[in-house]
Amino acid sequence: MKLKGNIASGLVTFEVAAELGSFTQAAIYLNITTGAISQQINLLEEQLSIILFERHSRGVRLTQAGQQLYKVVKSSLEDISEVIAALHQEENFDGEVRLKLTPSFAYKWLVPRLEKFYNRYPNISIQTFAEGALVDHQSNNFDLAIDYSQSANFQQKSDLFLSEQLLPVMSPEYFKAFKWQDTSVENQQTIWQSVTLLHDAQPWHGATKNTEWQYWFNHMGITADSLQGHYFNRTDMAMAAAEAGLGIAMARYALVEEDFKQGKLVSPFNPIEANAGYYLIQHHSSSAINCFKQWLLDEKQNFIN
Repeated sequence: MKLKGNIASGLVTFEVAAELGSFTQAAIYLNITTGAISQQINLLEEQLSIILFERHSRGVRLTQAGQQLYKVVKSSLEDISEVIAALHQEENFDGEVRLKLTPSFAYKWLVPRLEKFYNRYPNISIQTFAEGALVDHQSNNFDLAIDYSQSANFQQKSDLFLSEQLLPVMSPEYFKAFKWQDTSVENQQTIWQSVTLLHDAQPWHGATKNTEWQYWFNHMGITADSLQGHYFNRTDMAMAAAEAGLGIAMARYALVEEDFKQGKLVSPFNPIEANAGYYLIQHHSSSAINCFKQWLLDEKQNFIN
């Protein structure tokens, strides 16, 4: 049954009367007359076609049906009160969060989502530092850090925030220059001998400059020179070069979502697991920091779904 407005109002009155066990006490609590309480309960019973109270000379008592309804209504109103209190608490959050992360992840993933955070938490200031391609995640000068790496590279406690996937990307024009639909060994070999590779030369601390392309070629069973091409110290620069038609970049899937939607980049391949991801490291704790961290986790879940 879809509840109409007067039924919802009647349920509030019903909950108070049932809690206090008296129409008179309910009238005092709600600052209305006893007759008004009785009238609202009678109307509710008529609308629901259920007798909720037994009336007698000494007062009222819930019927069995009334007891069942009271439990549900009381629980629901408590849930509503808790949500409203939580929303007020969210609005009152204030403070500063110092966040350090890679420029590529900041520019391509985080910044486009920050408006939603500020709309919800206008009193929390996110101080974002994306100074270099590699993050010094061990520095406790920051509250939170997001770093891209393989799990084996972390020597301290960290949580995997987002598993990454890899796929080669290129501009639509560059795509048209080759017959990608021809999957014969001869044609594919010709393609990989002809294309220009675009590399992120520093995907994480200690990685070789061609590590992502070499990993992808090995996974796909392709024999090709993974060292040839142009090198950049940030993955978003490599993807920008691909968009400009300079070659094929090995992209991280989380960073090309909008580029694919807007048709700036395309790929003839499906993503593969990168055996790497973005790790979230927390150095300090406060209401604002924990609030932002939970928001990040919620946004990650929305992205995955």
